[in-house]
Amino acid sequence: MTAHPFTTRHIGMDDGDVARMLETLGRGSLDELLDATVPTTIRQSEPLTLTGFTGAASEDAALEELREMAGMNQPLTSLIGQGYYGTVTPPVIRRNVLENPSWYTAYTPYQPEISQGRLEALLNFQTVVADLTGLPLANASLLDEGTAAAEAMTMARRAVRGAPDTFLVDADVHPQTLSVLQTRAEPLGVKVASVDPWDDELPEAFGLLLQYPGSGGAVRDLRPAIDAIHDHGGLAIVAADPLALTLLTPPGEMGADIAVGSTQRFGVPMWFGGPHAAYISTSEDYKRTLPGRLVGVSVDTKGRPANRLALQTREQHIRREKATSNICTAQVLLAVAAGFYATYHGPDGLTRVADHCRRLATTLSASLTAGGIEIVADVVFDTVTARVPGRAEAIADAARESGLLLRRIDADHVGISFDETTGQDDLEAVCAAFGIDPVGHHDEIDPPALPDALARTSEFMTHPVFHAHRNETSFMRYVRGLAAKDLALDRAMIPLGSCTMKLNAAVELEAISWHQFADIHPFAPEDTTAGSRLMVEQLEQWLADITGYAAVSVQPNAGSQGELAGLLAIRGYHGSRGDTQRDVCLIPSSAHGTNAASAVMAGMRVVVVATTDAGAVDIDDLRAKAEAHADTLAAIMVTYPSTAGVFEQGITDICDIVHEHGGQVYLDGANLNALVGLAQPGKFGADVSHLNLHKTFCIPHGGGGPGVGPVAVGAHLVPFLPGSAAAPAISAAVNGSAGILAIPWAYIRMMGGEGLTDATSVAILSANYIAERLKDAFPVLYTGEHGTVAHECILDLRPLTKETGITNEDVAKRLIDYGFHAPTMSFPVPGTLMVEPTESEPLVEVDRFCDAMLAIREEIAAVERGEVAVEDSALRHAPHTVEDLLVGEWDRTYSREDAAFPVGVERAGKYWSPVSRIDQAYGDKNLVCACPPPEAFED
Repeated sequence: MTAHPFTTRHIGMDDGDVARMLETLGRGSLDELLDATVPTTIRQSEPLTLTGFTGAASEDAALEELREMAGMNQPLTSLIGQGYYGTVTPPVIRRNVLENPSWYTAYTPYQPEISQGRLEALLNFQTVVADLTGLPLANASLLDEGTAAAEAMTMARRAVRGAPDTFLVDADVHPQTLSVLQTRAEPLGVKVASVDPWDDELPEAFGLLLQYPGSGGAVRDLRPAIDAIHDHGGLAIVAADPLALTLLTPPGEMGADIAVGSTQRFGVPMWFGGPHAAYISTSEDYKRTLPGRLVGVSVDTKGRPANRLALQTREQHIRREKATSNICTAQVLLAVAAGFYATYHGPDGLTRVADHCRRLATTLSASLTAGGIEIVADVVFDTVTARVPGRAEAIADAARESGLLLRRIDADHVGISFDETTGQDDLEAVCAAFGIDPVGHHDEIDPPALPDALARTSEFMTHPVFHAHRNETSFMRYVRGLAAKDLALDRAMIPLGSCTMKLNAAVELEAISWHQFADIHPFAPEDTTAGSRLMVEQLEQWLADITGYAAVSVQPNAGSQGELAGLLAIRGYHGSRGDTQRDVCLIPSSAHGTNAASAVMAGMRVVVVATTDAGAVDIDDLRAKAEAHADTLAAIMVTYPSTAGVFEQGITDICDIVHEHGGQVYLDGANLNALVGLAQPGKFGADVSHLNLHKTFCIPHGGGGPGVGPVAVGAHLVPFLPGSAAAPAISAAVNGSAGILAIPWAYIRMMGGEGLTDATSVAILSANYIAERLKDAFPVLYTGEHGTVAHECILDLRPLTKETGITNEDVAKRLIDYGFHAPTMSFPVPGTLMVEPTESEPLVEVDRFCDAMLAIREEIAAVERGEVAVEDSALRHAPHTVEDLLVGEWDRTYSREDAAFPVGVERAGKYWSPVSRIDQAYGDKNLVCACPPPEAFED
């Protein structure tokens, strides 16, 4: 192993640990273990080199390079709008949430007992969205406004039967939203038609999307358009600015069926396009088709209210090609931040911010009108569009001289959007650019009253939580109290297979809050964003170097979007060759459920390929399916290493077979943490992959997002990459979640090729060490040709369940008492646990986990021996809360001490679950997805 300072900080094992682990495995060296694990047919022959590297950088040197790039940006005051606005992140939220590992290192709350804090924060977010939009049901975020609108479009298509495959879009919708809609519609055979809902007679369609306020700033009564689409039997979808909804009539009160939008301006920086939490809300009629994650309220075994994810929390894995969306997780950390912003301000504070923006806009409107300049709309919220024939460029240039960026709509129109960061000085500078004088100070001129049809009269955010934390002391304690309920990576190892949970070093996160990176509009002039674009270019090149592909695009803002982008690249390639009939996608039966859902979204037909008892792709079945569909074969989607946690020896044969029959190979990069520096998919036969920067390259999970899912392609697919002229738009911003790309940039820059290779090697070592220590207690379901696993292993609990009744869920919940998050449950095989240690965990923590699992095995043995009935065991009653132990009589067959402090658990720093085991079925039968009243928490 190398001894570079940052490498030793990132990798949890030192040379002595590695030696001890190898001794346990009976291996003489790390190279010997790797030779037995990774097929020689795919191994890199040369060390990993990265373009422009002369050696790995120290932490200080990497930050200095980032400062130089930041200095190349010009974060001018943006009045561009178009869905992205300046905002103030309250320092108490920045420091206690966005910069707090208790929040950003948390995993998706599939284990709800140890996720009550983030689930409550998400419930707040859902309540804010539902209240503002006037629709009763909101989910826990989507990726961005453009993709949220696309999800709503497909919701409407599923809900409306028998209507033409036409979707109508308001001509005043944000252009980037229209682009994403067109991308999503084409493979599904949906025609997107742009209409003026107020001047045109609407044709029959299954849905209509309205922008509220319009992209150009106009605020219109939506009721006539909503009534018109309802008359055709279609659904009305409104893309609404949530800040505007503090003043404007909510979409739900106008009859809308679905509302979507972005909560970016609720305290989340523009970040050159993302990440930002989108929202979607709807009526009760469509709750079971709502995409993404939905937080609901259930009860625990004591009848106490407890939060959990509701309604098929991983429907892609259940329904596969019949799933309604490929969205797995979304933007939880940003949704948490936006929800806290609303909690911090309360309804009155949000209204004050909205009123400030409207005062600036209406004062500008009055000033322009007084100066003889035509404005496009009489009723506006924060955006004014001026008609200035032939003068748009000159006016925008004049504004830029004053440090302002205006929206150049076309040669004759200029748009100006105000936000909470702008003020009278900006208003006066805008007026000067137009050559006019302001009519007065925006704080001293009352804006005209909104028309009765448009003025909000209903209350919102009435729940006590939005009124209880006006001072910072109270708010800080509320945020801290929620974080204390959760178990995140800052407390303990999260040994999840398939979802790598490694160190997110503080130095990697340092630059994302810098003004020069954070306050950049995604549509700012290119000469003002040179530093951010250089960072993106370097990162894309390094990812290409690592994977062996020709090029990479970071536009996909989640792994699910990377999957779709890769399949659309394949679709575009076949179409360019006239092979439009190629629409069959082969998918192994063990694949990630999102694979099948993505294939359907890309307009492909799923054909399942069998897997062997060893968890590998059945080569004979693959060959038969490829031959049967030779004329229509588009692709295969294969995860490598496989979801069984092994390196399949036949991966090159798989690639050859698919290529022989005219298809392309999509290699899912979810498990790239076992490949970096050892093997390159682009060189051993794959044509395209998506990569998870939130797994392999250290972007934190954030409780379920943000993620970034870049797509990497071979040379023949480069023209079809997102961002290329011939390629469709995958997300609303050109560079997706650009604001967090400094994290993987810094990780790669400080690790270097050798360090990255060492990280992969230790990840594989750690997984094999765990498999070796636990194999006698919990059989390892799959191993490779030489008895080794990749970077994760699957423990088979099914024989124990059959013999004792103890399930993998019982083990998962008992691990909470030991202070651990559970491994992945029942994927890819029901009744199993998938374990992944990552390279970041020190040996002492890996051993602590193994010791806990072995102690649990002894508890199971007591059930085996008949010493305790399964229903009376600590396993079945886990997790144990403080209240369970201290309140009332103790009538269990085991002691309080065994319940609270099982073998090996230290009393100091003990993690206590705030609730006991949650009743999942009750929560689905009694669906509550907004903040419950305080009375629900009374004894």
